[in-house]
Formats: sequence, structure tokens, C-alpha cells
Amino acid sequence: MISTAVIMSALELGCVYALVALALFLSFRVLNIADMTTDGTFTLGCAVSATVAVAGHPILALPAAMLAGAAAGSVTALLQTRFRIPSILAGIITNTGLYTVNLAVMGFSSNVNMLKTDTIFSLMKPVLGTSYKLVPAFVITLMAGLFLIFFLKTRLGLSIRATGDNADMVRASSINTAFTVTIGLCMSNALTALSGAVLAQYQKTADINLGTGMVIIGLASLIIGETIMPKGKMWMKVVGAILGSVVYRFIIAIALRLDLPSECLKLISAVIVALAIGLPAMKAAKKGGN
Repeated sequence: MISTAVIMSALELGCVYALVALALFLSFRVLNIADMTTDGTFTLGCAVSATVAVAGHPILALPAAMLAGAAAGSVTALLQTRFRIPSILAGIITNTGLYTVNLAVMGFSSNVNMLKTDTIFSLMKPVLGTSYKLVPAFVITLMAGLFLIFFLKTRLGLSIRATGDNADMVRASSINTAFTVTIGLCMSNALTALSGAVLAQYQKTADINLGTGMVIIGLASLIIGETIMPKGKMWMKVVGAILGSVVYRFIIAIALRLDLPSECLKLISAVIVALAIGLPAMKAAKKGGN
């Protein structure tokens, strides 16, 4: 039986990781770019957040992490748009370089301990009581989701959506696709870094390996959300990404309750992604065969 503590933890982590799902929704679904910078940018957000929080500024740590993430996204965009490096390879190059950058941010240490450091959660504990972790995580994710919905309806947002749909048509309309791709990747990586920043303060630690496999986790959440929510307006897709993250965390919680080794979680994530992607195609093929 799943306890209340397990449910609360799944909701809290679901909200935190939902920011990665939103980031991948923007890059993978809207821009149609497979951004492999995600793992390194998530760790970068953790590192910046922990370092700034230890310096005594836990609230400032969040925008600082987002700026760092946007900078990482701009490097990937530069490699892709100016140097004509394929998007996947550009992300891998940036991700590789970020490993050293992340170590440097953490003072060339593999982890940063925040046990005696104030965080956005500990600051809210006297006010929110037992919900001091869930409420801030939910509010941050809600604000990010609302901003994304609003932004994608603006002129620039529509240009980014058009770039993902048909870049050649956008160029023919005298829109600078290099600019739209750069803005999109900067925003996507800023959201990923924000997720890492919140997680670091949630766990009161930052580790160099925290971002490993984050692309798979984000994709699993995104695809689960697309399965739950019917295809429709932009707000439905954003809500689906958030719900998918929460459902994914519940799946992981159930797996842990079944005493599966924690080392198997990455394998479970890979299986979830494969099933979520493959099952609709298998069903369509089966119908076609009938």
C-alpha cells in the first residue's frame, strides 16, 4: 500500500521534473529539435542553485540558474545555426563541455552539501507547514506552464512554432530562423536549469551526476502526458506534459514499493518511453492489418 508520504513525494517530484517535460515539449515538439543539452543543463541548474544558495541567496539562485541554462542553450543554438552542426551533435558537444563547467561552478567538487543552508522550501516551512515542499514546487511549475502557454501565442511564439513546422516557409516569410531557434533553445534550457535548481534545493544537495538520463525522464513524462491528454489546444499539451511528469513519478514510486532495485529505474524509464512510443504505432498497424 502506498502511504501518504509516498504520494506527497511523487507529487512534489512530479512538479519539479515537469519543468523538464515542458522544456522538451518546447524543443522536441514545438521546435522539432532533439536537444541533447538537457542532461548537462539540468546539472548546471543544480550546481548554480546550490552554489548561490550556499552563498546565502536561495531565491536569487533560481533566476541565476535559468540564466546559466539559457547561456548553455545559446551555445547549442550557435553551433547549430552558425556552424551548421546537426542539432543532435550540437547538443552532445555542449553537454560534454558542460561537465567541466559544472565541476567549475561547484568549485571542482563532485557535490555540494546544503544541509545547513536555507532554501526556498525551508523559508516557506513556517508558513506552509507540511505542504512546504509541494506548494512552492507546484507554484513554480504552474507559473512556468502559464508563461509558456502565453508566450507561444505571441508573435515571437508563433514564429517559433512555425519554424518547427516548416523552416523553409518561415525563411520565405523573411523571418530569421536562426533567431527563433536560438530563443527557443534558450527558453527550453532555462526551464531545464530551473528544474535542476529546484531539485537541488529540494534535496539539499547538488551532484555532478544528477542530470544523467534526464532526457529519458523528460521524454517519458512528455509522452505519457500526450497519451493522457487528447490532442487539442496548446494549454492542453502543456497540462499534459505536467500531468505526465506526475504520473511518471507515481510509476517510479510503485516500482520502488515493489522492492525493485533503484539501479533499475533508468531501465524502467527506457521501457516506459519505448512502450509509450511503440504501442500507438502497433495498434495502428494492427487495425490496418484487420
